[in-house]
Amino acid sequence: MKMYQVDAFSHQLFKGNPAAVLLLDHWLDDDLMQNIALENNLSETSFAKKNDDQNYEIRWFSPVKEVQFCGYGTLATSFVIFNNNPQINSLIFHVKGMGNFFVENLSNGQISLNFPAQVPQKLAQVPELLKKALNSEIVEVYENPQAYIAVYKDTAAILAENPNFNLIKELGGKRVAITAFNEQKEGFLKDYDIISRYFTPSMGIDEDPVTGSLHTSLMPLWADKTGKKELTAYQASSRGGVLYCRLLENNRVQIKGKCKLYMEAVLNIKI
Repeated sequence: MKMYQVDAFSHQLFKGNPAAVLLLDHWLDDDLMQNIALENNLSETSFAKKNDDQNYEIRWFSPVKEVQFCGYGTLATSFVIFNNNPQINSLIFHVKGMGNFFVENLSNGQISLNFPAQVPQKLAQVPELLKKALNSEIVEVYENPQAYIAVYKDTAAILAENPNFNLIKELGGKRVAITAFNEQKEGFLKDYDIISRYFTPSMGIDEDPVTGSLHTSLMPLWADKTGKKELTAYQASSRGGVLYCRLLENNRVQIKGKCKLYMEAVLNIKI
């Protein structure tokens, strides 16, 4: 069984978010897929079942459980399919509970992902446990189906944050994002509009390096605040990753990014 490992949302190796990708003709047993993801110990392992050349079903597993939506895993999977099938320039992923994801292979080396937006809702009060888990002052907090999204006053606070992961684990499975608008445009952040980080200990990884699904919430949040429908985002993990985001009509978000292939492997598994 062949497996690929791809650095997603990066144009260079050892940056972005490493994803494992397996392309299937039929679904494997759920326990086997979970064990493969645990063995890989990456943020996500993606499994895509081919329906025809341009239509796939896709599922994602963290080291501890299956997840509903993984943007960077979708990007990595698209990259592998396009590499293996250079005659194909578009794909549709059919996702249980999420509808269709539309993908295009662009001429500039980027891959365009068209996702449903997850518009976050502002909370009237900041949860006390969230305040304790984070060290910086929270300006306001939003919530989407997966996470709390804490808005910070500036990018320096984002970079300096050292959260209490044990307390985040007590948030009922909720992940925690922190974000700020990049007013200064200085130093290595000078090319980016919005900065974020994403803490995910409930998924078996303390900090997710780069998260496409999160930006389906960050884009409508910051578009509403700034009036801008196109923003360049940087997820400021230790690996870092760049996402080119655009708010579309019909409650959709476009996210573009690049990938680098790190590894091709053969799994010693008999099915």
